[in-house]
Amino acid sequence: MPVEMPSRDDLKSIAEAHHFTLTATEVDAYIALIELGLGGFDRLDTLDEPILPVTCPRGPVGHRPTREENPYGAWAWCATVKGADSGPLRGKRVAIKDVVAVAGMPMLNGSAVLEGFAPSADATVVTRILDAGGDIVGKANCESFSFSGGSNSSFPEPVRNPRNPQYMAGGSSSGSAALLAYGACDLAIGGDQGGSIRIPSSWCGVVGLKPTFGLVPFTGAGIAEPSLDTIGPMGTSVFDVATLLDVIAGPDGLDSRQGRTPAVFPSVTAALKQDCKGLRIGVLDEGFGWPQSQRLVDESVEAAGDVFRELGATVSRVSVPIHRDAPVIFAGVATEGTWTAMVRDGGIGRGWLGYCDTRYPSFFAEALRRRANDLPPSLKLTILLGSYLSERYHGRYYGRAQNLRRALTQAYDEALRLVDVLLMPTTPQTAVPFDASRSFTEELLATDPAAQNTSAFNLTGHPATSVPCGTSGDLPIGMMLVGRHFEDATTLGAAYAYEQATQRRAPAFCSAGTNSV
Repeated sequence: MPVEMPSRDDLKSIAEAHHFTLTATEVDAYIALIELGLGGFDRLDTLDEPILPVTCPRGPVGHRPTREENPYGAWAWCATVKGADSGPLRGKRVAIKDVVAVAGMPMLNGSAVLEGFAPSADATVVTRILDAGGDIVGKANCESFSFSGGSNSSFPEPVRNPRNPQYMAGGSSSGSAALLAYGACDLAIGGDQGGSIRIPSSWCGVVGLKPTFGLVPFTGAGIAEPSLDTIGPMGTSVFDVATLLDVIAGPDGLDSRQGRTPAVFPSVTAALKQDCKGLRIGVLDEGFGWPQSQRLVDESVEAAGDVFRELGATVSRVSVPIHRDAPVIFAGVATEGTWTAMVRDGGIGRGWLGYCDTRYPSFFAEALRRRANDLPPSLKLTILLGSYLSERYHGRYYGRAQNLRRALTQAYDEALRLVDVLLMPTTPQTAVPFDASRSFTEELLATDPAAQNTSAFNLTGHPATSVPCGTSGDLPIGMMLVGRHFEDATTLGAAYAYEQATQRRAPAFCSAGTNSV
């Protein structure tokens, strides 16, 4: 369609917003220049865009789940797209977080605001899963715009924890973890901007990896903040997570954030072994004893250190004082960064050389005009604060946070020269109960501490694995293992040895008493 010319009043308003004035003669001159320039933009509409491949051609597929199919609110969409006849994932049922594109399936990112949007191409990770023989069995529900550490904001209902439905599943990859926890899929793809794979993995008692930043292509997924956005594998065992990582890792030539990613990434599953001989594990002091920490969580993770010693590892204490400042540094980057990239710019990803689904920004902009009241309180807060900080302080705090991000990265790198893996609780507490009496302010304050340990490693890009290490009543406890950049295999290897020694695989799902949702 032809690009519409701005009016003279449009130009005057834009100039005023940017603190300069235009004379009538200048307005006429700029109108003439813009008319010439927009002719080229009309040409852009006539050129064929390259699009992502669709490995298994399909039209609209699947259906919204029924109540019987969806006892915990974990499915966003049910469908089956068959993968190749052979490959390492042959016959595996894989759920895809509903912020990742699967052609022909709706992509709501957990929100009613995006009802009606369905991508026409597959994300890179989806193509790789299908090519490896995996069957896509649907879209996993997630928190509204992936913007919560709890699981109370997803559309059309909260995601409940299969271990105890009165408790949250954790966010934002809430559906991915819950589906795994009750056996509705074998593997899942999650997304992680501040802990969104690891928090629900911890609370639901499954295994999740936030890979090294850039190891897995983000192409075809909805942007929150491009320097934090990460896709990763989730499963009920470390071996399954490692198998899925082997399939989805590596450059795709479309995501410019993969500049440091090795062209060939060694097999992770081949490196797994049942001991930790020679491994140096550092128990991170600052990862314990947060104001919201639960004693049993800290004690269970500390006890894991003894298991690693028995497996041949050297276990010592490590201190990284700046770790306690990571949440506020994260807030400095994520608040303005998310407001700019996801909201103001409609998820188009300006400033990076990646693939853009050009249908999405216009759909999102129109949806936002009609349904902004349906945004979750957490995102409304980010819009209000991000816009205020940007307009009042002109990026000062975003810039300071980005500078401090380098100091944070350096501090962990120095610690990881002394040890091979850092050990700490994934979340300071077990799953938070649902409570209808809480205000949205109280709800945000109740779930926000879940990211106190996780958000640091979205800033620094280090790989971080959450693996079950105990229970408190019927609620799982997760420990987090953090490694050097692109040494994801080291964290998974330690997790695998622990899992094999303790048999702390994700517990078999028990349906007794779980239908009272």
